[in-house]
Amino acid sequence: MTSQTLFTPTPDTISQTAMTQFQKKIESHFGVAFATYEEFHDWSVKNPEEFWRFWLQESGMVYQGEFGSSKEDVLLRGNHFSESKWFPGIRLNFAENLLRKCFENHDKIVMHFQPEKGCQPERYLHGEFLLSEVARISAFLKSKGVQKGNRVAAVLPNSPESIIGMLATTSLGAVWSSASPDFGSQGILDRFGQIEPKVIILCNGYYFKGKEIDCLGKWSEVLPSLPSLKSAIIWNFTQPTESLDLSNVEIHLSEKKMSPDCLQRWEEIPPIISDNRKIEISDIPFEPITFQDPVYIMYSSGTTGLPKCIVQGAGVLLNHTKELILHCDLKETEAISYYTTCGWMMWNWVASSLFVGSKLCIFDGNPFYPTGDFLWEWIERENIHVFGTSAKYLTVLQQENHKPKDNHSLDSLRLILSTGSPLPDSGFQFVYESIKSTVHLASISGGTDLNGCFALGNPNLPVYMGELQCRGLGMDVDILDDEGHSVRNTKGELVCKTPFPSMPLSFWKDSTGKKYQDAYFSHFPNIWCHGDYAEITENNGMIIYGRSDATLNPGGVRIGTADIYSVLETISEVADSVIIGQNWEDDVRIVLFVKLIDKENQTESAELSEPITLSDELIQKIKSSIKNQTSPRHVPAIILQVSEIPYTINGKKVELAVKNITEGRAVKNANALANPNCLEEYRKLTEKYLS
Repeated sequence: MTSQTLFTPTPDTISQTAMTQFQKKIESHFGVAFATYEEFHDWSVKNPEEFWRFWLQESGMVYQGEFGSSKEDVLLRGNHFSESKWFPGIRLNFAENLLRKCFENHDKIVMHFQPEKGCQPERYLHGEFLLSEVARISAFLKSKGVQKGNRVAAVLPNSPESIIGMLATTSLGAVWSSASPDFGSQGILDRFGQIEPKVIILCNGYYFKGKEIDCLGKWSEVLPSLPSLKSAIIWNFTQPTESLDLSNVEIHLSEKKMSPDCLQRWEEIPPIISDNRKIEISDIPFEPITFQDPVYIMYSSGTTGLPKCIVQGAGVLLNHTKELILHCDLKETEAISYYTTCGWMMWNWVASSLFVGSKLCIFDGNPFYPTGDFLWEWIERENIHVFGTSAKYLTVLQQENHKPKDNHSLDSLRLILSTGSPLPDSGFQFVYESIKSTVHLASISGGTDLNGCFALGNPNLPVYMGELQCRGLGMDVDILDDEGHSVRNTKGELVCKTPFPSMPLSFWKDSTGKKYQDAYFSHFPNIWCHGDYAEITENNGMIIYGRSDATLNPGGVRIGTADIYSVLETISEVADSVIIGQNWEDDVRIVLFVKLIDKENQTESAELSEPITLSDELIQKIKSSIKNQTSPRHVPAIILQVSEIPYTINGKKVELAVKNITEGRAVKNANALANPNCLEEYRKLTEKYLS
């Protein structure tokens, strides 16, 4: 069945996109012609060496070294997918590439920081200031012995300072790894304790819903448990005009036999230039690295054990630039923002927009404080062109009946990006009906593992209801059935069949590579299996049905959880839900947990006169809706009411933790959750109804 078309770019728009211009250059250079994007994509994955070589040269990336016409100069293939090495003869510096536009225009505003309303003044940062700050922090890190390959960790709000810390670290060829300040002490240690950072950058606190949350007590616990540290930089975020009092932290460190001298206030790090001259490129020591050297360490969710430490190299930037410039059509004259934290890969992704030279607009805090209009007021005021967010944020806006288009012109906004979970059909409709009817909506999907996208948007293609527009250029993405056969218009495993530049270099301290192999290559031999249940449609777009480890298998028939979630989005009494498949009597039964609306989360369309409970009538309504809109196999065997749905700190629903509880298994590292205490309710319900 053909999906509804929600947006179609005009021929004039298509002719001017970077995607079109790059395709023309490819066609001219290689003597080929593509009638459709699908043909262009097919060429890019059949000729990866030619494609990525040409993009490296055309993108404007700054690098050292030469490569000839040999394919091995671009991709040195190993015996196994994971052993492949990209651009073995090339050297570059990550930070130098992100700062290249600042050196070209020192006076341009390159960042705008918007904290929660009323907490602090907003800030505008010019290129000269950013360069000076990177030089200052880089010099301090170097004075503490930080060099190529060392790790610098950070727990910071989404802020210019987090970007500056990353740029200063990578300027030295060192490795950056970050988390958001709402992580608990154990969650931080589970991550950074594995990678042994030499320096850590921390904040004294942060704001959430207008409240100041102190973090200094937490650092008193964390710092003594990281024996590798040479220094801890603490940034006074919440009280920038006052002197930061670290006496309690110093006392605690002394009690733990750790020298308080390791503490350094961010504000007191001296500048490297005292005169009035402009920063020059020679003022920042850009240490070159290869494509096989680490740049970032990212983390898996950590809900089934210690988080996996995913080591990523410079290929991440090569892929980011392709996604930002070609797939998002981001221009130097535009402004971009992504609602994210420093613990989510989208922070790394949007930071790469500095390469383009566009203005990076940064927001930190609760997007519904003081009202759900706040972000849209900011988008309108700052003339933001590209706005990214989570699917969850859009569905909450919809549930609370917000209509940004009624109060805001949003003239500049041309692209909305959505990720984190599948955006349901109702979310697509909401964007076009309540935000902007002429906007380009791109649902995108990839993951922390590759720090980028497998499927995403395309400025030259229509937007179809519920579909990601296309597979990314250079990404050999396919859908395979259980026997490993390629399928279309049928659900299966999302895979990538050939190496790509942003694939992880390794897992930290996985000396044999076993964890890496088990994570991606245990399902299909020598093919990356991503763990998503998906489908390539007749439009050559993609539908993501959820994680395949959360796929339901009643009666041996595979069912994606997204099918059921999309129905539940239409039931006004349901505020949120989580679905699991419980192994039961040699089969699988679907169990649905629902959080119902109450006075705090009611919408205008479902105002409460009295509390809603999970009555027999409501259970029947839910089951009938699921049956009628999907199939009888999708209908839950059991529906139970809960007060909370478990989420990771990054806002991802945690089906596996609930499944483990219902099957009597321990939930490892519950500290990776934003609300771990809610799991006790699931244990009690399991004992009462599911055992």
